[in-house]
Amino acid sequence: MRRAICLLALFVGGCSVGKYEYSKEAEKRVDMTVTGIPTVLGVGTLGTTIPLTPDYSLTAAHVAKFSLYRVKSYHPECDLAVVYHKNGNVAPPHFRNGLIGDKINLYGYSFISAMPVASSGTNLVNTGLKNDWNKVSCVVVASDAGVVKGMSGGAVYNASDDSIGGVIVGYSNRINDLKSGKLLYKDVSLYVPYARFKAWLDEAVKS
Repeated sequence: MRRAICLLALFVGGCSVGKYEYSKEAEKRVDMTVTGIPTVLGVGTLGTTIPLTPDYSLTAAHVAKFSLYRVKSYHPECDLAVVYHKNGNVAPPHFRNGLIGDKINLYGYSFISAMPVASSGTNLVNTGLKNDWNKVSCVVVASDAGVVKGMSGGAVYNASDDSIGGVIVGYSNRINDLKSGKLLYKDVSLYVPYARFKAWLDEAVKS
């Protein structure tokens, strides 16, 4: 599989890419986190969290940084964090790493509407992503599923068995080939795959 490098930073070229829509299913699978009042004008911040245990949730590190939740653990390389959050008697989610070409479903909350949203698509390629929150050593997956600002920290489900395959961390308007520099894909969503954070997550929720 070709290795690509995302040359543009998180949230480039507007506040969304691809198609997404209101989803009651998203409301069942993920939670919204808010600091301030989310509006089209950008007053306040909004993100998404994934319930893990009765006491912890998983989200993007950039969401955790600006939320009101206390952070238990930041991933050393990836844009991920485990935060303290009372989730009730939540059933532990089933995680499984997906493959390039697999169908996926994304769930999160829209910063624009503060409503639960979802999208569907396909895993396209592994790509490097380097910004303030993600080191290039933490390879992420680019997909053609739609995403809007606010979905960061949301869940990526493997469509074949409804397991969680990763965590949404953003989007880019282009993915370039590492060797040639030529454009490979336009308007992609980006997520950290389970394989990149399994060991860290297991350790983070031990106690």
